[in-house]
Amino acid sequence: MVAKLTISYDGTRFYGSQIQPSKDTVHGRLQLALKTLGINSIINFSGRTDKDVHASMQVVSFTLPPYWNDKIKLKHKLVSFMPKSIKIHNLEILDYEFHARFSAKKRSYRYLISKKQLTAFNSSYMAYYEHINIDLINQACKLFIGIHDFEYFHKKGSEPASTIREIYDIKFYEYKDIYVFKFTANSYLRSQIRMMVYALLEISNGSISLDDLKKQIDKKKIFTKRLASPYGLYLSKIYY
Repeated sequence: MVAKLTISYDGTRFYGSQIQPSKDTVHGRLQLALKTLGINSIINFSGRTDKDVHASMQVVSFTLPPYWNDKIKLKHKLVSFMPKSIKIHNLEILDYEFHARFSAKKRSYRYLISKKQLTAFNSSYMAYYEHINIDLINQACKLFIGIHDFEYFHKKGSEPASTIREIYDIKFYEYKDIYVFKFTANSYLRSQIRMMVYALLEISNGSISLDDLKKQIDKKKIFTKRLASPYGLYLSKIYY
């Protein structure tokens, strides 16, 4: 049997989702809770989030011992072990093969930008940018859609087997006092979304042009490699 766990978390409380020696991570908290319950399975996440990046929806899977067949009791136990910064929303026990990462067909992230100056209470949950040109940003978003080699839009480190990814859709819209980016793709490179957001905001304020962005996407020239703030980024939906 496989457990499918749906959670959310405050990324500012952890050193990312992936387990790290001597660091407090979401994976580490879940692993500790499961071991306490006699479950020593490998934990698989639908996707990795870096330090200070949040998840309004993250999916986790792990194999269950046969004696853990009461999902209500198991969920109650896990909830009791979690800190306030990790919320368990749903637990399913599946009798078919399921892998949180490899079974996923696409993933969506949202990036939130405030129109107003941030306060001490929201500065860890969105970004603030003064110059927003919705029409120009939406024009630029279209350049990313499709299959591209995003070598110039990822952070160096653990090198992937391929830097080719498919972006299915990017939406940018205003909701009340917040601007929202919504990215949907098959998967993402490390820090890819934050680099894309920064480039789109550079388009908005006139620092680079649409033609510059197209050249960087086509790997002809790098115009920007900086990352937008992590605080505005949320893993928001996994599609299976």
